[in-house]
Amino acid sequence: MARKGKPVDRTICRSRRARFRYTILEEIECGIVLTGTEVKSLRARTVSIEEAYARIERGELWLIGCHVSPYKHGTIQEHDPIRRRKLLVRGRELRKLRPKVEQKGQTLIPLSMHFNERGIAKVVLGLAVGKKLHDKRQTLRDRQHKREMDRAAKWR
Repeated sequence: MARKGKPVDRTICRSRRARFRYTILEEIECGIVLTGTEVKSLRARTVSIEEAYARIERGELWLIGCHVSPYKHGTIQEHDPIRRRKLLVRGRELRKLRPKVEQKGQTLIPLSMHFNERGIAKVVLGLAVGKKLHDKRQTLRDRQHKREMDRAAKWR
């Protein structure tokens, strides 16, 4: 029988600035190839995807710039914290994604990392276009207006 109560937060990390810096056109979820100590570091949530991006090279999808800190209880055979990690995505999805990424100004950025129900690490990638300064200002204005409306509604 399944447990009821508070849902378990399986999120490892989020790129908090990604939605501010970029306009997200599409999201895809993909698996990630990890070593043993990297999985333990992910469970300890010692990972950063703020400066990371994804790239298609030789028919494979790679995550570049993701920093997974070394596991503190690991042995001398530790993993490289900023190594390139292969992302697992179906060939059909990759073929659909390639022409979109090759368009000028579009890139793949990681939005979040999480464990699914079976305990497998997943990365949510976003097909993104960089925002201009005026777009960022509009985002800040919209956020401020929403906050003011929520505050006013709370007092009524």
